[in-house]
Amino acid sequence: MNYFSAFEIAASGMDVQRHTLDIVALNLANVNTTRTAEGGVYKPLKVVVGEKINTDFSLLFDSVKRSIGGVEIVDIQQVEGEPNLVFDPSHPDANESGFVAFPDINPVTEMVTLMKSKRAYEANVKVINAARAMTLRALEIGAN
Repeated sequence: MNYFSAFEIAASGMDVQRHTLDIVALNLANVNTTRTAEGGVYKPLKVVVGEKINTDFSLLFDSVKRSIGGVEIVDIQQVEGEPNLVFDPSHPDANESGFVAFPDINPVTEMVTLMKSKRAYEANVKVINAARAMTLRALEIGAN
């Protein structure tokens, strides 16, 4: 077994989860942003994850080895949705009817995504620790 593959796969998962946590934090920080530099209400973001494509030509025709690669971020997309309208005529961004457009961000959904990403990150850490322990044990067997 190639232990480096286990490290690589788990590390790629940890990297994706770290970026997902950053995007969730960005969405939560902008939950009340009614005006951006581009104009209009803040559009929440989401991470699109896909299989890491191996660029090693020697593995191109070996489907078993090619399938072991981990994950990577394919794209970070804006989530399209209707803004939440709140009646607040005193707000500086209120329209002529007195409604303010707030981003379509559900803090509960974002917190669930945050917890899932945290758990996935922790699972990848456990994979790295298990692979490390197996590697050390294999070295002990070989030394005897």
